[in-house]
Amino acid sequence: MKKFWQNLPDKTKGYFLTLVGVLAMSNVYIFSKAALQELQLPQFGFYWFLTGLFLSLLLAWQQKSFKKLKTFKRKDFALFFLFGLIEIASTTFFFKAISTMPNPSIVAFMGNITPVFVLILGFFILHERFNKLEILGILTTLSAAFLLSYNPKWVHLNEIFIDGSLYVLIFALFGATSAILMKLNVVRFSPILLTINRTLFLFLFALLMMRLQNLSFHISQTALKNVLIGAFLGPFLTATVGLYAIKYIEVSRKAILSSTKGLFVLIGSYLYFKKIPGNLQIIGGILSIIGVTLIITGKRLLQKNTGKI
Repeated sequence: MKKFWQNLPDKTKGYFLTLVGVLAMSNVYIFSKAALQELQLPQFGFYWFLTGLFLSLLLAWQQKSFKKLKTFKRKDFALFFLFGLIEIASTTFFFKAISTMPNPSIVAFMGNITPVFVLILGFFILHERFNKLEILGILTTLSAAFLLSYNPKWVHLNEIFIDGSLYVLIFALFGATSAILMKLNVVRFSPILLTINRTLFLFLFALLMMRLQNLSFHISQTALKNVLIGAFLGPFLTATVGLYAIKYIEVSRKAILSSTKGLFVLIGSYLYFKKIPGNLQIIGGILSIIGVTLIITGKRLLQKNTGKI
């Protein structure tokens, strides 16, 4: 099996790993939604990231990844700390959105707004340019986000967007910030060490919040089952596979494929919760995928024209 994997072309490896990551992440929305119906967010986070951390440490030990820490400089550890803080903010709002919104597929589709924030931050911080295709992609994605978050039953102005929409925007903004910081630094971190750093920070934060809120460590068997399955798929499999995928294919190709996860979440939501978004939200979901594709395609054309690809 190992020899078969080694003989595969890099692009095939990248596409396969990306597909595995998309399918795993799609199920994260389902199982986390199910678990959060029974648990407080800190309780959920404690068991979710404890499981992910345990699995990641096992993999790192098997691969002898900790040897790379000996080569780290003070700047590298400072970046790990900063990435950990950003992950706490981003992931907390991500799960608050899943807990609050009626259908997890809306969160998945709205999350496609992240590339828009990456472009905007890149414009102000990295002084990157937009081309016409990217601008069209931004407008399409923003239109999609409006349709996805729009509440057709609103009466008062503060009810025009469905609950949880703001949480999605916040976690997308922090996710984009993390992407820009990674781009600014040429330090190449091991994917599994990045996964461990992320899950460690989130586990410790969840533990701290449980202590501060005096929450019980006892949870039901059903909640524990959903957490264990989701944690294997999320903090461990999705994070690790996604980071390894970009070793074999361009981040842009991975981003386009990842933007389709909402379609899988849509199917899962119907099968698991018997819920399906409204027509406007389905249109918004399709537009969000088109918007991301336009943005990534525009970025690739710009890089090609400037000789940076």
